[in-house]
Amino acid sequence: MEEVTSIDVNAIGTSEIYQMLTTAIAPRPIAFASTIDKEGVVNLSPFSYFNVFSANPPILIFSPARRARDNSVKHTLENVREVKEVVINTVNYPMVEQMSLASTEYDKGENEFIKSGLTPIDSIKVRPPRVKESPVSFECVVDNIVKLGDEGGAGNLIISRVVFIHIDNRYLNENNQLETKRLDYVARMGENWYTRVTEQSLFEIPKPIRTKGIGVDQLPQHIFKTDILSTNDIGRLGNAEKTPSEEDLYHFKKKPGIARILKIGATDEKIAQLHKTARSYLQKGNLDFALKTLFCDRF
Repeated sequence: MEEVTSIDVNAIGTSEIYQMLTTAIAPRPIAFASTIDKEGVVNLSPFSYFNVFSANPPILIFSPARRARDNSVKHTLENVREVKEVVINTVNYPMVEQMSLASTEYDKGENEFIKSGLTPIDSIKVRPPRVKESPVSFECVVDNIVKLGDEGGAGNLIISRVVFIHIDNRYLNENNQLETKRLDYVARMGENWYTRVTEQSLFEIPKPIRTKGIGVDQLPQHIFKTDILSTNDIGRLGNAEKTPSEEDLYHFKKKPGIARILKIGATDEKIAQLHKTARSYLQKGNLDFALKTLFCDRF
């Protein structure tokens, strides 16, 4: 059996491409978009073709795609063509079922706020209302609509410039900043699946923004001689700012556990023990000791 399945997109249908894309490109944040038509009729609909693309100017982009089955367009797209304003509301777990209900293809003129039981609140700078239950709502002016095609499945990029932001205070920390752990966000997966961002599912990785990681190429090459260190372990080691100095290593080698390993005669066993020790340090969050462990002997 082949290890990789390779597919020419020209050889399969739109529905198959859609299934692959929406399952592979995940999780995706949800834009719960509130719009209004020229008659003042409100529409509320979720979109997972969505993300932030700029902070200055603040730009959010979401994309209502043409329906593959009949090539029709969504009311949201029709509305922003008439009234170039939108409120993009975020979605968390306490409101996910109501959000899903609002995705029902109701007839034009039906108010999804009423159907879903969500609460509309007047916006400050735009005409569409925001969703009271949403943790964060972004009032936006639509700067541009980019049509990506004319056939079913084609997207329409709605480039939305943020002009006002509303934040539910329950999701702010003591520094008056949004707290990731409190938001309890949900995101879209493939088919009918969603995922929930709980505190248990969160983890932090130091970002090498103001410093430069030394890179995996600067690590001792014996790290590749066993499978004890995972690729994530090696990536974390390569994220260190500098290699240990000879003075640092001189003192580190005197640690009883390290000194015992360095006395092992068999090179393979010595490497394995150093790797196990380094991994143990990494699991405890001690990158410095892990790095010194691997550098304390050369092979």
